[in-house]
Amino acid sequence: MFGIGMPELILILALALIVLGPKRLPEIARALGKGMGEFRRATDKLKEEFRQVEDDIEDATGSLESGDDPSPEEKTESTKPSAATSSNPLKESDKESG
Repeated sequence: MFGIGMPELILILALALIVLGPKRLPEIARALGKGMGEFRRATDKLKEEFRQVEDDIEDATGSLESGDDPSPEEKTESTKPSAATSSNPLKESDKESG
């Protein structure tokens, strides 16, 4: 735990007892414990949200792989302009005379 051994922990607790006193030390320890519990719950919620987003992404990519979406060849064919809707406004008769 943070590289703190038993002797260091005892020294920290003894100093806290001397500085804070025996009446305030349990109050501060209780408040610290509640704060750490709230922090842990918040991080657990955040982790759960990340897992949910990850699952949603996996579901979306899984549905793409299963054939719900057209293949890249079908996409490019559907986006190509047809001969009737060519972007060139000149007609065949205009090209020959021009």
